[in-house]
Amino acid sequence: MIMHETIKEEVVELKEQIVKEHVLVLFDDNVNTFDHVIDLLVKVCDHDEIQAEQCATLVHCTGKCSVKKGVFKDLQLMAEILGDSGLTVEIN
Repeated sequence: MIMHETIKEEVVELKEQIVKEHVLVLFDDNVNTFDHVIDLLVKVCDHDEIQAEQCATLVHCTGKCSVKKGVFKDLQLMAEILGDSGLTVEIN
């Protein structure tokens, strides 16, 4: 039985390593206010206020910012909500 459990653990560990992590990137625009962007990052991406403010500032200053890392399926839903709310995002 011990050998069977060891093999099962190794298969589970291998599956966890295969999952590719993606990044949700937010781009700057001349339309949305800082408050709108911050509110959405808090509500949609589960940022705290400080993290959302920092991301909004980075987007404004550099043109883009990685706002969330995770599996594609989770980021896809966030990207749809942010996009429907007027933000420009992409998943890398």
